[in-house]
Amino acid sequence: MPETLLITGAAGFIGSHLSQVCLDRGHKVVGLDNLNDYYDPTLKDARLARLTPNPNFKFERASLEDNAAVRRIFDTHKPTRVVNLAAQAGVRYSIENPRAYIDANIVGFLNILESCRAHKVEHLSYASSSSVYGANTKLPFSIHHNVDHPLSLYAASKKANELMAHTYSNLFNIPTTGLRFFTVYGPWGRPDMALFLFTKNILAGKPIDVFNGGHHKRDFTYIDDIVEGVYRVTFNTAKPNPDWSGDKPDPATSKAPYRIYNIGNSSPVELMHYIRTLENKLGKKAELNMLPLQPGDVPSTEADVADLVRDVGFKPATTVETGIGRFVEWYRAYYKV
Repeated sequence: MPETLLITGAAGFIGSHLSQVCLDRGHKVVGLDNLNDYYDPTLKDARLARLTPNPNFKFERASLEDNAAVRRIFDTHKPTRVVNLAAQAGVRYSIENPRAYIDANIVGFLNILESCRAHKVEHLSYASSSSVYGANTKLPFSIHHNVDHPLSLYAASKKANELMAHTYSNLFNIPTTGLRFFTVYGPWGRPDMALFLFTKNILAGKPIDVFNGGHHKRDFTYIDDIVEGVYRVTFNTAKPNPDWSGDKPDPATSKAPYRIYNIGNSSPVELMHYIRTLENKLGKKAELNMLPLQPGDVPSTEADVADLVRDVGFKPATTVETGIGRFVEWYRAYYKV
């Protein structure tokens, strides 16, 4: 029998892509999402519409912070593996609306952990974020570095998820793996993210906001690479590190069945190059509104993915030229522009 996976945030950017890949590879998928209006719900509906015709896909509308609903979904579908991608996203929004992050990312994650404990799931994989590196400046960012200086509540909530997962791995022997994603982009992306905003405004002849003079660098990672990494990790159940020592504690592993991985392209790109590539793919120049670095932002990100490569044999490699080209094709088709 095919395994049943519970994927939370299944109507989201990463969740919908992962659900499709899992269905294509013969798994049963239970998708959980609350379809909130943080951004245009019609885009979420359109993502779901691609999944619902598959008889192996079941959709449950619920919020992670609704513990009774989460428990009912686990009781009904009995998933063997869980991928928690549902969260309140966005660094800027966490400054404006901090309570949303505590509700979804802390209380909601506790409910997932408790249901995983009750049902003795084989593996819980969950979305962390490159934002946990916060004030760290040593590049590339390594999972073996200390990450105790977050610069936003969003980042703090993701670091808290890693700590909560470790506790459950340690106390209840639940295998957990945290995945630190680096600036994900591609077709069906979130409308509040830079590529989406840039494309919309350039095509409309409106200026785009360029922070830090366009000089900061991001480890832009194409959605298909993120999803392949998540898929491989999900079926590579976390195991204890027999060499782990409390005298020199490794943040990425444990004596418990607990792991952390970066999933990033390992090729940082300056924002201005990203914008010039987009202009080239659109065939239209952008009007630039130069602004300072935003609160909560960091100047550069770069992922060290050596552990991911060693353990699951995969390294993201899609170039921004290829990835942005695919996004533009999708955007023009979806919005008919």
